[in-house]
Amino acid sequence: MKNIYFAGSIRGGRADVHIYAELISYIKSLDRKVLTEHVGLIDLKVTGEVGITVKEIYERDMAWLKETDAMVAEVSTPSLGVGYEIGKLEDLGKPILCLYHAKPDHSLTAMIAGSPHVKVVNYNTLDEAKAAITEFLDSLE
Repeated sequence: MKNIYFAGSIRGGRADVHIYAELISYIKSLDRKVLTEHVGLIDLKVTGEVGITVKEIYERDMAWLKETDAMVAEVSTPSLGVGYEIGKLEDLGKPILCLYHAKPDHSLTAMIAGSPHVKVVNYNTLDEAKAAITEFLDSLE
């Protein structure tokens, strides 16, 4: 079973948390282990961010990044943490899929959109995002 690191904004904004939850559930339905299920939880009190120090969060997440086989990131809500995680996985040479649902008030950063190490898929519906995830995960086999 492949380990997947799902990335989505936590402190940068939670407007897309329902999308994260749906995508995490979908990845799990494909018989993959999602190391970061807490990203899709609505209640921030149980996201894995409350009750531990920022150093503990950093150490935990860095361990998961080293352990993961690939990343699926929903990058529509800008997040410094997600960008940092993507950069770390690039350095580790692990496969990265970034899903982006365009919003009228901003566009995807060129550092992600232009990276030759990141597969970026623009989507309009959850079905399109799920199809991109299936294709990406199948390519890992």
